[in-house]
Amino acid sequence: MNTLPPLPCYLNGEFTTLPNAKISVMDRGFIFGDGVYEVVPAYGGQLFRFDQHMARLDRSLAELRIKNPLTHVQWAEIAHQLIVTYTAAKGVDTDSLDQLIYIQITRGVAIRDHVMPTDITPTVFVMTNTMKLPTEAQRSQGVTCVTADDFRWAKAHIKSTSLLGAVFARQISFDAGALETVMFRDGFLSEAAASNVWVVKNGKVLGTPKDHLVLEGIRYGLIEDICRARGIPFELRRISREEVQHADELLLSSATKEVLPVTLLDGQPVGSGQPGPVYAQLIAGYGEAKAQSHQP
Repeated sequence: MNTLPPLPCYLNGEFTTLPNAKISVMDRGFIFGDGVYEVVPAYGGQLFRFDQHMARLDRSLAELRIKNPLTHVQWAEIAHQLIVTYTAAKGVDTDSLDQLIYIQITRGVAIRDHVMPTDITPTVFVMTNTMKLPTEAQRSQGVTCVTADDFRWAKAHIKSTSLLGAVFARQISFDAGALETVMFRDGFLSEAAASNVWVVKNGKVLGTPKDHLVLEGIRYGLIEDICRARGIPFELRRISREEVQHADELLLSSATKEVLPVTLLDGQPVGSGQPGPVYAQLIAGYGEAKAQSHQP
């Protein structure tokens, strides 16, 4: 029995639903995880920081030597069509529902060989679903995280569909009853399983450098913009495990988490053990950015 919900999706030029979307078993995304993905929030039917998401998609595709099969305008058109179709199926107005647009591009279908073929057509898949945002309790009380060594490959800057390392990392926190796993390489902060991590010390927001060991979240630029607008010092540099352990505030950011305070790390309170003043300013600025995105 097919248990996939009939959510709208787009596959290789056609709009359909998940139960009807089929790809070849020889697709290199299935065989090798040879592909990239992107996740774009849509608040009230409006794509959020879409240009930045497209820029990251272009970077990831370039690293894998896959030519972007569509223009940015075409990606936006597909996303908007799915947004409208989804809200219509739900029987609600487009501007009343926040969604996540998932984009995936694989190298395409070919006989199994590790060498990258150059004469095949990429597989293009897009779907949408309702966005599940943090609960009010998580925002007001903060969340629990654990730490682990970062055992993933050294090309974390690619938003690759090869996510087994992230799956293992997230399972560590799930097994511990925590929300996220904060990871370290050689004693320095990298990121969490599915989030970027921010340290607040003496009123300054610290983040890890945008290098090959970290996936540059779209909220990197957004948090920097909010800090600049609100006069909050902001710096990207290598951050030691000790600095994380003694942070005044610790924050997570991602498309679904937006900005979320961590108040317990490895069983120890972070700072005062409550969401701090810098978080309050950042989430307020985030709310303003979301409100602006509702304006067509």
